[in-house]
Amino acid sequence: MGDDSHSWTAAPSAAERARSVLAAAWSCSVTAESTREELVGAHTVTDDGRVLVQVPEDSALLTAAICAPRGEPSAVLEFADAAPVPVRARIRARLWLAGWFAVEDDRLAFTPTRVVLRTASGAVVVDLDDFAAAAPDPLTTAEARLLTHLADCHADAVERLTRLVEPGSLHGAVRVQPLSVDRHGLTLRIERVRTHGDVRLAFHAPADGVAQLTERMHVLLGQAAAASCPRPLQRQRADGDR
Repeated sequence: MGDDSHSWTAAPSAAERARSVLAAAWSCSVTAESTREELVGAHTVTDDGRVLVQVPEDSALLTAAICAPRGEPSAVLEFADAAPVPVRARIRARLWLAGWFAVEDDRLAFTPTRVVLRTASGAVVVDLDDFAAAAPDPLTTAEARLLTHLADCHADAVERLTRLVEPGSLHGAVRVQPLSVDRHGLTLRIERVRTHGDVRLAFHAPADGVAQLTERMHVLLGQAAAASCPRPLQRQRADGDR
């Protein structure tokens, strides 16, 4: 864990964050009765947050769904949200859905009765109505491509953005990488030799798509160009280059 504490201004709600984790996940772990299965590319999500799972006919999950009493938690689904850019402590969030399965056509339909989201700031129980009504962040499906492009092709832009970070947060920094982006802002991961911390750079207005995100990033870079260069990061990089 990092040792920085920064206020996350203009950040997604817990329900929106949970729906974004769910929308981006390609795999999940399912625990039901005494069985645990790892599913890859086997689930889809409905607009109201139910999870539809395709399982083989001989799956233990199918048996558990048939035998479990309806309305009582019969399974727990776990989803991990990993940063697309290589960073220390790459798991950004974990999402747990407790609830019950029902057989629906040739698949299992999972209805959550409890939703728990854990991030670096702690765990929160998400209200079920809020979870059902929330939508994933509009940048969720494009985030991995956007962040890897920023890290791999525009490292100079990432360095310029550090000019918007308080100098104290950059003390001892050896590397800065983009950690996440959503419609409200960009988060940078500041890594030191043994610790790390995150800094949120909020957009001046929400970005409802990639085109608007490009404009928001240009605004941030313009603000960075007008700011003074952060000496702590420069000094660390100069030392490391010798």
